[in-house]
Amino acid sequence: MSDYIAPIKDMRFVMDELAGFKELSQFAAFEEATPDVADAVLEEAAKFATGVLSPLNRIGDVEGARLTPVGVATAPGWKQAYQAFCAAGWNGLSAPVEFGGQGLPDTLGIATREMVCSANLSFSLGPLLTTGAVSALLTCASDELKAIYLEKMISGAWTGTMNLTEPQAGSDLALIRARAEPDVDGAYRVFGQKIFITYGDHDMTDNIVHLVLARLPDAPAGVKGISMFLVPKFLVNADGSLGARNDAYCVSLEHKLGIHASPTCVMAFGDAGTFGGGAIGYLLGQPNRGLEYMFIMMNEARLGVGLQGIAIAERSYQQALGYARERKQGRDAVTGEALVTLDKHPDIRRMLMLMKCRIEACRAMAYFTSGQLDRAHAVTDPEEKKRHLFLAEFMIPIVKGGGTEMGIEVTSLGIQIWGGMGFIEETGAAQHWRDSRITTIYEGTTGIQANDLLFRKLMRDQGATAKVVFGEVFAIVKALGASGKPELQGIGQRLGLALEAWTQASEWLAANAKNSLSGVLSAAVPYLHLAVTVCGGWFMGKAALAASGHIDAGEGDTAFYRAKIASACFYADQMLPQATAYGETVRAGDRALLGMGDELFMN
Repeated sequence: MSDYIAPIKDMRFVMDELAGFKELSQFAAFEEATPDVADAVLEEAAKFATGVLSPLNRIGDVEGARLTPVGVATAPGWKQAYQAFCAAGWNGLSAPVEFGGQGLPDTLGIATREMVCSANLSFSLGPLLTTGAVSALLTCASDELKAIYLEKMISGAWTGTMNLTEPQAGSDLALIRARAEPDVDGAYRVFGQKIFITYGDHDMTDNIVHLVLARLPDAPAGVKGISMFLVPKFLVNADGSLGARNDAYCVSLEHKLGIHASPTCVMAFGDAGTFGGGAIGYLLGQPNRGLEYMFIMMNEARLGVGLQGIAIAERSYQQALGYARERKQGRDAVTGEALVTLDKHPDIRRMLMLMKCRIEACRAMAYFTSGQLDRAHAVTDPEEKKRHLFLAEFMIPIVKGGGTEMGIEVTSLGIQIWGGMGFIEETGAAQHWRDSRITTIYEGTTGIQANDLLFRKLMRDQGATAKVVFGEVFAIVKALGASGKPELQGIGQRLGLALEAWTQASEWLAANAKNSLSGVLSAAVPYLHLAVTVCGGWFMGKAALAASGHIDAGEGDTAFYRAKIASACFYADQMLPQATAYGETVRAGDRALLGMGDELFMN
């Protein structure tokens, strides 16, 4: 079984050719993000991921996290690895310099995070949520709270969590019952229970900063009455030292299909009666705007979870490829040679190429999105900033929904290539599928991502941002067609048909959003799959053009660039034809459900 090896060459290609990393050093905010700096960062991140985190992946899966009388104990080696992670500065790579971060662009940071996720998905979840919490605090915390908490969280000395879900309130946050009552000195007492809280308690840091959604006594009903509070595990004294233990405890750990080493906690706030009852918390931003603030953290997390799907798929692909190159089985159907390695069989090659090209397509989407967020941060013109931000926000549900669904399918293919050995836990192939299965659920299910893309992104500006994306895809179609190279022109023809299916489906949804809401909602997930498929073709086509240009110029690794073109051709032939079918499914709406009651679901 091959170990994980960070695909630095692939990452740099995507960063430079598809996400525009080379241009970022021209902005004052990122003037230190030179190619030499990027090379050094990626090399060190690869060493850490492969040398420190990857060996702990299997240990974490077997040992898991444990709830002890003094709190949650992480798997063996976890605490030491986290301390090394923080000491090397990985937690604050893209964070603001004024609070101790390094201020490097996220287009570089996303590559290092992919390595961490591939090497050890369970480990990666703690830093992911801390980064999201930092973003929320930067947006809505008071200067006093920023001064107390941000530097510690950016360094990784303290971690952060997001506390939304309750037993009766899953995706429907209008049902939240947790409450917050005013206390002395502007603080609040928070009461309630939260479930599925990732890294809600652990032994890796001295303090944990919980961001908790709760209701004030006079809050209106529904989502308009939700506020957000900062609730630390330990209170912080005026001099920055840790004070008394707050009334926020993990009362149980969930037993899960995968990500065993990531502690998923049931958190109780205000149950222990400390300080006379209630966990002491501090209001973040304005009352009743908590869901709005939490979505800042949620968007960060959704992009990160999409990356998790890509990362775990990459590791599964590497291990399946290694096994296929070593395992001898059967006769070559073409040459008749006996006892050949698995990678000589056409169907195995097909599955390996499906894994490879889908990973490459989704990686490009994720890195491009980070590049748009970097530009939204760096530019000064308000309209240009808005354009980059809207593009990034349009892409986030595509990355989250597409990356995670792809991760599950690719890790399943990995098991298939391993055959019976893939079903045996010791090989590690099954762990990748088990770990990936949660990614389409947490931080918003695929259905929620589809509705977000449809109603909050496609229709919020009457389709203006979507038209920008369609224009970008069409430009690649034209460039491929004008290349004069049959293999590139073939990609362009496939991509053009897929784009036509996407635009027609978008027009159908916009036209029927008011008079056939049920049909539109039924079509949302197929529409998301359609968008993912076409966006994947967009970037695979762009990659093929870039690779062809390097070959024509006689520069770089010709074999590497030829492989990029081959991967793009395979994607065009195997994946892009599905766009037409998705388009037809979208336009069918809920026709199959019309006039039918519950008898439709009877056996």
